[in-house]
Amino acid sequence: MKLRFGAAKERPVSAVPRPAIIVLAVALAAQVAWHAASPRPVASASSLELPPPTAWLRASSLGEPIALAAALVLYLQAFDNQPGVSIPFKDLDYAAVEAWLERALELDPNSQYPLLMASHVYSQVPDEAKQRRMLDFVHRQFLKDPEKRWRWLAHAAITAKHQLHDTPLALKYAEEIARHARTAATWARQMRIFILEDMGEREAATILLGGLLAGGEVTDEAEIRFLTQRLEKLKSVEKSSAPSESR
Repeated sequence: MKLRFGAAKERPVSAVPRPAIIVLAVALAAQVAWHAASPRPVASASSLELPPPTAWLRASSLGEPIALAAALVLYLQAFDNQPGVSIPFKDLDYAAVEAWLERALELDPNSQYPLLMASHVYSQVPDEAKQRRMLDFVHRQFLKDPEKRWRWLAHAAITAKHQLHDTPLALKYAEEIARHARTAATWARQMRIFILEDMGEREAATILLGGLLAGGEVTDEAEIRFLTQRLEKLKSVEKSSAPSESR
């Protein structure tokens, strides 16, 4: 007995019962309409949860705390840009943001990236309370290692002065750099002088500038020349304003 397999013939659409075609068309239209009406996925800024405790993270790092620290910051950095959605930095929970950055620094104290993110990214949002929170975070972390972290506090001072228009806060940060970061760049250690000048404290600025030059902290000839000219200018302004102030 021979079995012969032939190619199955395709049935034309006209052979399909009309009620079945109507049902299929309605189902397809309903599916398209449902997808069109469905809201796009929305990420919630509040869904950024606090990170695990540092001890737990250190134990789970399998002897690679530096790699885990980098992963924490990358996770935080990518959280605002999830598939199909985007969360503005200002909408993030900054208590959680601060905690993630702090955990990364605790795992890898030599890393500069968490402080870069705090001072250059998360402190630039149009929300004064969150800006101040990030600047305070940078300040506290600076005090733990001033010689390695002074750059970020210097940027915090600039942010405080030019964005928050809080000159006293900027002066506080500049003075902390001069007091604690002995190896900071000269321009960072000079910041307090120019902030005082902007505040109208010319006499205090003159004293500090004179002390800086007399103390021999500045050795570059170009810097010495610049600061000397600045000192002479401050003294001349004081002399010219003295008669009018005494009237």
